[in-house]
Amino acid sequence: MNLLAAQELRPPFVGYCEINMRFIFFLSLPLYALDQWTKELVLRFVSPDEPRIVISNFFHLVNVTNTGAAFGSFRNNNTFFVAISAVALVVVVVLLVQRRLRDVRRDVSLALLLAGILGNLTDRLLHGHVIDFLLFDLHVRFAHPWPAFNVADSCISIAVVLFVVHSFWQGRSRAEAMR
Repeated sequence: MNLLAAQELRPPFVGYCEINMRFIFFLSLPLYALDQWTKELVLRFVSPDEPRIVISNFFHLVNVTNTGAAFGSFRNNNTFFVAISAVALVVVVVLLVQRRLRDVRRDVSLALLLAGILGNLTDRLLHGHVIDFLLFDLHVRFAHPWPAFNVADSCISIAVVLFVVHSFWQGRSRAEAMR
């Protein structure tokens, strides 16, 4: 079979998915690795009882275990959050491999979400909790200090903001197209 015939037998979206998935992995895997590496460093070098001051009265490295969700809510529900994370992971993968037009903002959001979900899911499976270590004190109401978080949490938060911005952008574009 010649190369042209082989190309014709492939579904039209396979090539796009391969290229797109390379982009997703190029972004997701280093962020996932950074998340896991930084957590390993925290476990080795930061005692839960002795935070490391990076910038006095503003930024500390801590070693905090989180058995719940954002801001420590719903504590001691690790099994539930493993299940939720697994479902979220499947949803993200399905969204990534769907046949669709190229959308860089959507792809970046999904790549960040993938890295974040994998990072915290790995913690839950290996340690029975998520390891949070970045602690900022913004010296304002409700952020004095801001709850500790990690690289995976940052990826998820940025992904959500990008999704919201992207949704507004798409809604605005559709409204302008209908005029």
